[in-house]
Amino acid sequence: MSRGITKIQEKILDFIIEKRIGAWLPPTLAEIARYFDYKNRATVQQHLQALEKKGYIKRNPKLARGIELTINDKFFVPRPVLGEVAAGNPLTIYPDAIDTVELPTIARMPKDSFLLKVKGDSLKDAYIFNGDIIIVNPNIEPKDAHFVVAVLDDSAVVKRFYRNNGSIELHSENPDYKPIVVRRSYENLKVVGVVIGVYRSMERKAV
Repeated sequence: MSRGITKIQEKILDFIIEKRIGAWLPPTLAEIARYFDYKNRATVQQHLQALEKKGYIKRNPKLARGIELTINDKFFVPRPVLGEVAAGNPLTIYPDAIDTVELPTIARMPKDSFLLKVKGDSLKDAYIFNGDIIIVNPNIEPKDAHFVVAVLDDSAVVKRFYRNNGSIELHSENPDYKPIVVRRSYENLKVVGVVIGVYRSMERKAV
């Protein structure tokens, strides 16, 4: 299907979408140049200018990662958001979908994966912001430093996971928040999945 752009521009657009979903951040000029083996970043600039002119992206030249996706909805599919998860103090997790989000078709959604909306700012230093949508895979065994969604006393949090000798620690990426530490044997803690991607609507600004 033609998108009104060249093959290489289509590949660059797909790369931007993939990086935005899988790595949580849009790529820099240097990353695009390196991936496509361009010696001159001016070539990348030309392709990005073409994509911007045709309405697929918007760029902020003041930011290294200032590429925003603006491609129209035929490249997106609606997916349910199952609830809110706290990047801060624990929140109640809802049993039914509270919203839908238009997720790019390239977004990787493994079997049984689900979406949650982040509420709070405790992961801001990891570039996960209030209102972001996280993709959670319940079939991955969490390892140290993974971001996980955990249910603690019937409330849900998203934190960085660490396993110590006798305890589980859930760490924020914001110095204003202290780690949550519980015994491994604590029955009211359950890790329900590992965060494998983050999606941020470009219609709003991160806070």
